[in-house]
Amino acid sequence: MTQEREPTRTAVRPEAPDLSVVVPAYNERHRLTPTLDALTDYLSADEPRWGSWEIVVADDGSTDGTGDLVTAREDPRLHLVTGEGNRGKGHALRLGVAASRGRRVLVTDADLATPIEELERLDKALGEGNCAAIGSRSAPGATIGARQHRLRELLGRAGNVVIRRTALPGIRDTQCGFKLFDGDRAREAYAASRVNGWGIDVEVLRHLRRAGLSVAEVPVRWSHRPGSKVGPLDYARVLTEITRIAARSLRPADVFAPFLFLLMSVALYSGRFFAPAQRYLPDSLRDQNQWEWFFAVTADNVAHFRNPLFTDLQGFPDGVNLMANTVMPGLSVPLAPLTLAAGPAVTLSLVMTLGLAATAAAWYRLIVKYVVRGRIAAFLGAGLAAFAPPMISHAHAHPNFVVLFMIPLIIDRALRLCAGNRPVRDGVVLGVMAAYQVLLGEEALLLAALGMLLFAAAYAVVRRDAARNAWRPLLRGILIGAAVCLPLIVYPLVWQFAGPQSYTDIEHNPRSFNSPLALLAFAERSWLAGDAETAKALAFNTTEQNAFYGWPLVLLAFAIVVRLWERPLVRALAFTAVAAAFLSLGREFRIPLTGVILPGPWELLADKPLFEAVIESRVAMICAPALGMLLAVAVDRLLVTRHPATRWVGLLGVALALLPLIPAPLRAVDRAEVPPFIADGTWASYVREGESLVPVPLPDPSDAEALHWQTEAGLGFRLPGGYFNGPYGDERVGIYGAEPRFTSNLLRDVRNTGDIPPVEDSWREQARVDLAYWKAGVLVLAPQPNDSALRATVEKLVGGPGKWVGGVWVWDLHEGTRPRATPITLP
Repeated sequence: MTQEREPTRTAVRPEAPDLSVVVPAYNERHRLTPTLDALTDYLSADEPRWGSWEIVVADDGSTDGTGDLVTAREDPRLHLVTGEGNRGKGHALRLGVAASRGRRVLVTDADLATPIEELERLDKALGEGNCAAIGSRSAPGATIGARQHRLRELLGRAGNVVIRRTALPGIRDTQCGFKLFDGDRAREAYAASRVNGWGIDVEVLRHLRRAGLSVAEVPVRWSHRPGSKVGPLDYARVLTEITRIAARSLRPADVFAPFLFLLMSVALYSGRFFAPAQRYLPDSLRDQNQWEWFFAVTADNVAHFRNPLFTDLQGFPDGVNLMANTVMPGLSVPLAPLTLAAGPAVTLSLVMTLGLAATAAAWYRLIVKYVVRGRIAAFLGAGLAAFAPPMISHAHAHPNFVVLFMIPLIIDRALRLCAGNRPVRDGVVLGVMAAYQVLLGEEALLLAALGMLLFAAAYAVVRRDAARNAWRPLLRGILIGAAVCLPLIVYPLVWQFAGPQSYTDIEHNPRSFNSPLALLAFAERSWLAGDAETAKALAFNTTEQNAFYGWPLVLLAFAIVVRLWERPLVRALAFTAVAAAFLSLGREFRIPLTGVILPGPWELLADKPLFEAVIESRVAMICAPALGMLLAVAVDRLLVTRHPATRWVGLLGVALALLPLIPAPLRAVDRAEVPPFIADGTWASYVREGESLVPVPLPDPSDAEALHWQTEAGLGFRLPGGYFNGPYGDERVGIYGAEPRFTSNLLRDVRNTGDIPPVEDSWREQARVDLAYWKAGVLVLAPQPNDSALRATVEKLVGGPGKWVGGVWVWDLHEGTRPRATPITLP
């Protein structure tokens, strides 16, 4: 590596000028002469306006005599600095700005594509209190004369988009070579730069932004000049430099936090994560089988170019409206190749694990941006928001309530709208985000909107000045967002609410509300304080333990609110958490330890459109991010307090509140084996085209193992019955599972009771009608509790014994196609 020599100067400048003009140059002999003439003529013509000035030409190892041209002018206000070899524009600018001494520093390209007369605009912006004023070809009011080649223009625009999204949001044009700085700030920023190429503009502006200094983007006149030194590969080099700049500016904590969230998620799913196809989460009840089927059937539809919103593989022959069943097409469709290659069990495992970690990372980013700057406090707050007890309950097998990374992004965009800087752009982005969240989970979006509304109402009360400034751009952005969102989701929503197998409403478990005790008790999966009996008594199943924040956290939150009551954010968060908890109590609630029953607040929303299908206990999930942010505020305050006793007592209280909430890894067991009759494909010789395979009893929400058979068979056969939401009766009221028929009810009752009913001729006739409706090709009875009673009942219904084939009893329903089946004695 050659050693760089000290920059050389052609004159000693004892006094600091008012303005320094820095011009980077590489082989610019032919273009530099008119540029220097224009600069000197303009600055000399109005010396009272610009004061004393100097021009510093930074020669980046030119080989055409560029440096000789500068020294030949013998103007004491014109200076040359040189470095060793050609190292790039960034290196030349770093040398040139370091050699400058002006109170203001103008950096301009050697071709003077932006006329020097535009300095007036930049100087005015600098005089308004900004530390830098940069020329922009993209700001409203900019004028473009001669244009670049179309391809170069497109590449430049694409590069600006990348820069705005990754390194320097808010600035439309970072690469225009005409920038005016406060002199000391410029020398500090360029001295801190590291890149040698074209990306130095981004690095310098980012340095100023991170220092909290204002940068004004000023529209200018600009015309392309022939002889540009920017080559095709330079665009790739700039992107590489931008990546280095962004990576270098990341705080280690901002990288470590998402990584730690991922480790936490993997630990939670450790019982299944490393063998997803062979392990089952028993506390998911039948939901793991259902969600694997959702991913499998969506991938199958995509692979065969069928409508991804409908299938008749379950609920045959009527089918299933998949959009009305929360199949998350926003993930299940793009992940179809993974599902087809690795299987739905792998896809579901990755979605749950990565989705939970991504949700925590998104909350972390939001908290760091708007709530606290301290990374430890933000990590704890985001961890509580994403790994709170209700989230862990849904983590068993409800990806639509675990994959919530879009919710913090939507909140961020809404807060940007409140600032009113770019309501059109932010409104469009909000609309696209909302549309995508609809395809991930509508109920989660509805609950998020409810939480945001509660927070906004409370914050408007405590900060009326902020509300007055924010409501117009927010309303405008929301209207724009709605105009963008609705066309994107109108077809899926019409299909969901008016398509085949749609339904009007659905009745949930009558216990689908929170008891006040559920808000104070510990969750079943709490590592240290879990109480399965209490949790099961207060929630209707293990996947719907939607509160269970524990009394220590509730006490801690109360203490935080009392101590920091003066902060408007704390008051608004407190109202949001309390209101959500109150709404989750349902239509009515009983005061604990008394017989007093009071009207519940949910009665106001229960029968309203959209809310009628919400499980009201889930409203308590809104408390998780609200409590997480309160925790972040408190911890951030404790870590900077000057009173050690207060700090350590406070942190001890935080630890005592959070330790009982740390979840144990989710329970996992070996998966039930698929009978060889299904696994080895024997079923295919019994089921003809257009027929179904009928498990005994039919699959339903209480036993959906047949869905696993179907996915393991590559979705090769159709199933009547099933585990999904569908319509019932003429009013099309929503129910769980297929519309019941006489035979399906009969077989379910036998499975549940073990009693063999007296089968009459009318029952056999009804069974024939039902089997014909299901287009049944074969009845299949796998070993299970009460299988003897089921076998005897089926024999009476079909008029003959079954045959033991591949680990199951089989009744072939094709008359005359096979010898009469006879039972065999099991070994």
